[in-house]
Amino acid sequence: MEFEKTITRIGDFYSPLSLACQHDLIVNSKISTFKKGEIVVREGQYSEKAYLIVEGCARAYYLKDGKDISDWFAFENQFMASIVSFFSSKPSPHYVEFLEDSIVLEFSKDTFERLSHKYHDFERFVSKVVTETMLGLCERLYTIQFNKAEERYKHLLSLHPDITNRIPLTHIASYLGITLETLSRIRSPKNRT
Repeated sequence: MEFEKTITRIGDFYSPLSLACQHDLIVNSKISTFKKGEIVVREGQYSEKAYLIVEGCARAYYLKDGKDISDWFAFENQFMASIVSFFSSKPSPHYVEFLEDSIVLEFSKDTFERLSHKYHDFERFVSKVVTETMLGLCERLYTIQFNKAEERYKHLLSLHPDITNRIPLTHIASYLGITLETLSRIRSPKNRT
């Protein structure tokens, strides 16, 4: 099954999971599909679900003074959740939206907690996922604070070379902390050498 291969792949990337743990995760998860533009978490909602993306992509974003600000993107073999709500049981400050038709392995916070208590390898796996997420957020914060707009864009392309084919430029601009006009200027062929 494709999901078993996906679980093995993410285990190889983050931290290996025993066959028993992989099986338990699959049995206690649900295969879900979401359409492009579907919002699964809204600001102020409590979120007790996380999604391992098998196919597709998603973003977390918030609204500030009516402006849509992308905060995080997730692609194949990555997780997406309203992190604040999922881990702290507080209302979500974010929206979570799928940006492409997507297939995911959906699991609950209860499953997450139960598997963490039952399997040390799952606990290590979660620790690695959280660490990688935190390092990504720190890197993004550093990039926004200290790099010029063009450097931010180049860095994003180095991480996700096909991102402009998958994510609308308005979302990419807000993620980079720049205007759409600035992003268009950076992407202009005359600015490429």
